[in-house]
Amino acid sequence: MSRADRADGASEIRPPSIDRMAGWPSLTPLIERAGRPLVIETLRAWVEAKRGMPEVADEAACAVWCAARLKPFVEPSQRRVFNLTGTVLHTNLGRAVLAEEAIAAAVEAMRSPTTLEYDLGGGARGERDDHIAPWLCRLTGAEAATAVNNNAAAVLLVLSELAAGREVIVSRGELIEIGGAFRIPDIMARAGCRLVEVGTTNRTHLKDYAAAIGPETAAIMKVHPSNYAIQGFTRSVPAAELVPLAREKGVALIEDLGSGTLADLETWGLPHEPTAREAVEAGVDVVTFSGDKLLGGPQAGLVVGRKPMIQRIARNPMKRALRLDKVRLAALEATLRLYADPTRLAERLPTIRNLARPAAAIRAVAERLMPSVRAVLGDRARVSVVEVRGQIGSGALPVDLLPSFALALQAKGLDRIADSFRRLPIPVIGRIGDGALHFDLRTLDDEAAFVAQLDKLDVVAG
Repeated sequence: MSRADRADGASEIRPPSIDRMAGWPSLTPLIERAGRPLVIETLRAWVEAKRGMPEVADEAACAVWCAARLKPFVEPSQRRVFNLTGTVLHTNLGRAVLAEEAIAAAVEAMRSPTTLEYDLGGGARGERDDHIAPWLCRLTGAEAATAVNNNAAAVLLVLSELAAGREVIVSRGELIEIGGAFRIPDIMARAGCRLVEVGTTNRTHLKDYAAAIGPETAAIMKVHPSNYAIQGFTRSVPAAELVPLAREKGVALIEDLGSGTLADLETWGLPHEPTAREAVEAGVDVVTFSGDKLLGGPQAGLVVGRKPMIQRIARNPMKRALRLDKVRLAALEATLRLYADPTRLAERLPTIRNLARPAAAIRAVAERLMPSVRAVLGDRARVSVVEVRGQIGSGALPVDLLPSFALALQAKGLDRIADSFRRLPIPVIGRIGDGALHFDLRTLDDEAAFVAQLDKLDVVAG
């Protein structure tokens, strides 16, 4: 360590040169992960922070400091977690977990050039919707189909093409707002159409729609109340009853199913959720729904319906700004293929598998895991198996709860214990309520990995 006398007689500790520090063996792994430019930048920050201090030339201390400072740059910001919240399709945790077939298709599309917009038969330009439109038509009975990057975009695109500058009639009871500030009135305004409200919050009749139709009416729109339910003295008009009126008046009938589904959930003992096929068979002109919720695929907004209208929507210039890339198209196509064999959906599609999981099987998982969790927590918390009610999530069947079982952790300082579980190598996300931290095990897909990391909990908790 070199020193230089200063004018006041004191001595200043000089650090090694930045190039020399960058050559320290302890920094080699960090350079390989983060790159030399970022490490050099961090070394300069170290020298500035420790100027004049003895540790400025301490290789070990410097390596630890630099590694901590560069952690956000060398680790992915998105991390795998265990979603034990009780909400199967948790928006904040990525909604649907993809099927292995969809994952493989997405990886293959990422790995090499593909026929995204290329027709091998004719050796000419192709259309990217061709990868998923035949499947959507087959599964819904629609004449044509297209897809964009989410359902909000689908609604925006449909309204922009079919109703810009004109009026769209919507029941007051269906003027929804869902997470992320998606509000039907705002979407209509952005699409350039004028909202006409009919009925009251709890009751709307067919005559209300009929009375509102005028020369400026472009469409009637039905909106599925994704995240709420109006109960009691209520009345809404099913799409099938609106079809004759729309045909007679020459206006389009649009139905936004929100979450939407391609399968009859009652097959697995779940409450009924309107399907895209039901809407098409009822005579709805254009139906929109999500690909990443109940359908169990990647984020997408799906549009199916009558061919002339779908063709117009697909030609709208806005479509290019909202289109899907090759990776999501590949994953979506692979997901749709699974619906060709509905009897195997619960085996192959994680969303259906989690929703259909019997409560007794979940309880068995809880009983198996309880001793391991008790052992690692010791006297810090009381651990028990409790019956709970979970949710499908992402706006699907908001008032229908799924019977399930959870590990309930009761202790003082639940927030601290929850934080400890979130700091594990694979963070565990639970739900605090009723005086306990609950880990609903409906969606636990890897018991071995969950147990294997529990021995790190005490170290993390400190």
